[in-house]
Formats: sequence, structure tokens, C-alpha cells
Amino acid sequence: MAIRRLQREREREPRPRHFSGMASYVTFSTVTPVAITGNNSGGYALSAFTRRCVAPSPNAGRRMFRTSVMAKASTEKAAKKAMEYRKLGDSELNISEITMGTMTFGEQNTEKESHEMLSYAVEHGINCIDTAEAYPVPMKKETQGKTDLYISSWLKSQSRDKFVLATKLCGYSERTAYLRENAEVTRVDAVNIKESVEKSLKRLGTDYIDLLQIHWPDRYVPLFGDNYYDTSKWRASVPFVEQLRAFQDLINEGKVRYIGVSNETSYGVMEFVHTAKLEGLPKIVSIQNGYSLLARIRFEVDLVEVCHPKNCNVGLLAYSPLGGGSLSGKYLVTDLEATKNARLNLFPGFMERYKGSLAKEATIQYIEVAKKHGLTPVELALGFVRDRPFVTSTIIGATSLEQLKEDIDAYLVTEGPLSPEVIADIEAVFRRYKDPSFF
Repeated sequence: MAIRRLQREREREPRPRHFSGMASYVTFSTVTPVAITGNNSGGYALSAFTRRCVAPSPNAGRRMFRTSVMAKASTEKAAKKAMEYRKLGDSELNISEITMGTMTFGEQNTEKESHEMLSYAVEHGINCIDTAEAYPVPMKKETQGKTDLYISSWLKSQSRDKFVLATKLCGYSERTAYLRENAEVTRVDAVNIKESVEKSLKRLGTDYIDLLQIHWPDRYVPLFGDNYYDTSKWRASVPFVEQLRAFQDLINEGKVRYIGVSNETSYGVMEFVHTAKLEGLPKIVSIQNGYSLLARIRFEVDLVEVCHPKNCNVGLLAYSPLGGGSLSGKYLVTDLEATKNARLNLFPGFMERYKGSLAKEATIQYIEVAKKHGLTPVELALGFVRDRPFVTSTIIGATSLEQLKEDIDAYLVTEGPLSPEVIADIEAVFRRYKDPSFF
């Protein structure tokens, strides 16, 4: 009865006005946690709409699309499900279905904001935090390491053993030489690995890392939008066995528990797994690759087979599930002032592949699918990744508490899995556009 009464009240509310270059009044629905008797689960109760003045921000685009479907969607989301936890590959790590991404900490987010988001994430069941020695992004010497320092200051008030702390060491790069002492290039050899881990432990204020990942390979591979393997770029690289032996030493010292890879190919995964088996060395337990409605093919074509539990059993930590935020629809807003501080506008050239005309066309079509089924664009995009059987955990990044709440709600409040009708409409768009961010 309360929900129906609230729905009638909403129908009498003035329609929300969209953002222009000036502050606007926007109508929002809110949900507040409540206790549900009879079990240990929490719930969400709907509260009346409120109106407040909101200045243009990077979230403006999200709000514009979100408010158009909130009236219907919010009445259907009265219950909150529990966070799911899954074993990561062959490890003993049980991680939450959402991993907290932190690459904006120290660049777009202050220490206070970072702490607020970390605390909110933990309060809602997230137990895995992902960082990297090169963070924040865009990577530069002046800010390098701030992300770890912000995490460290927050961890001082927490129980370290309650969290899975994952970090990444840089692969081959001449542009990140500032990370090492007296080096001209970063590599994935024993010296670089040891130096990286020692510095990460110091910044993070901990004596062990739960999951150490190679951020990108030591060998040449097409990365970050490159769509083919250029044979002329092949170069000699650190042998897989040498990399694994260095990791073995750190595991023996108790400084690292498990290892994984990132931005890796099926060839790389197979070589790491085969070498570990042949030499009796540590096996990789995870792969952190980009995966979203706009970037599916690279993982679905053959890495799904390689990583399958009955084959190599390597768990996927999917990053950029919103395509750098583009799938929220915020970069489709015509008022550039409202999104001038959004990541892809703030840093020209960063994740430029998601701003191409074909990617925008596909995004518009996915947003139409979301509207058709009473979902927000974020709910559709994150729901799609959430429901893939080969995804162990999805890495969620945010630049505001509001964004983080919306992202987490897409898992804990929005009903799942997506219906066959929704999936059919998604596949219809996919058949037309494939992976538009790579072409």
C-alpha cells in the first residue's frame, strides 16, 4: 500500500528538468536501509521524492538518463539481496562479486572522498580492493603512489585480514621508468618485481599483498584499443619461467599470497599456466581484463575457454564494465559544460576509443534497450557483466559517492539475472555493432 501511495504521489510531481549550463532542481527518489525481521538480511524502504539544487557535475549525464526511468524502477526495488562471494580461480580467496577500483584516488578524488567511498563499499559487503603501483591515472610522476597512500591511511582504522588487497606492477614501459631506481624502462624481471613489491608494501602500510598482478605483459601485445597484433613490434621479453620464479620467492617470503595477470591474451595465460605446471611454480589465479557491452569479443572468443574452471580455472576480474563511464550515457549529453569534469573529457586522449561515433551509436541503442525494459543505462550495463558465468568479480570505479551508490545498487537492489527478453535485445544490438570501441 505504501508503495502504491508513493507512486501516486510521484505522478503528481512536476517532471524533472534536465541540466543546462546552470544549476537545476532535479527530482530524485531515495532508498534507505531498513531491517527485515525473520532473517539476517537488510532491506531497502522507499522514501518520498525530494527536491534539491544540483550544480553541473560529471554525474549530470547519468542523472539525465536515470531520472527518466526511476519512477517505474524504484517501485520494483524494495528488497536488497546479499553480496555474493566467489572463490578466485585456484586460490583460497573468497572475493565479493564487486571489487572496489581505486584508480581515481589522488587525481579526481581527495583523500577524504576516497575514504568515504571505501567505507561505503565495505559497509555494503565489498571485501576486495584493487590498486596499482602506477595509480592514479592518468599515470604521471607527480601523483604516482597517491592511490596507495590514501588506501593506507584508510586501512589504519580497519582490520587488514578482512580485505583482499590486490595491486599491480607495471609491464614493459619506457614511460614509467620513474617508478624504478636508476632505470630506463620497467620490466617484469626479478629485480623489477622485487622493487615494485617492496615499494607497494611500504606505501600501502601492510606486510603482505593478497593478489599481485602483472598490469600488462612484459612482451609486446596490442593494448588499450589496439585491434590487431603488429608482428613488426615483436621484441625479446623476460621468459615466463623467470617471472614465475621471482613471484615464487616473494610467496616464500610471505609478502605475496597469489599472483595474476592483466590485459593478457590467451597465449599469455596458457604459457603462464603451462610453465607453472612444468616447473612446479606458482599458478596464476586471475586475469584482469576489460569487459563490457562495448568490449566483449576479445574475451568471449577464446579467453572464456582458456579460463574455464575445467581448463585453466583462471578467474576474471572485469574492469571498465561501463566502458570508461560511457555506457551511463553521460557523454551523449549535448551540454559539454555539465560533463567537463568527467574523465574522458577531463583527460583528452584517455580511453578515446569509447568516444568514437560508432561506440556512441551503440551506446544510444543500449540505452534504448534499458528504457524499454524499465532499467537505467547503468543497471543494464552492469547487470550484463554481473550475469556472465565467467566473471568472478566486477571492478567498479567511481568519482563520487553518488556514482558508487548507483553502481552497487545495480548489484544489490536491481533484480537479476536480466530476463531472456532483455538479453535478446542486447544481442540484437551486439550483432549490429559488435565491439565498436575497437574499430
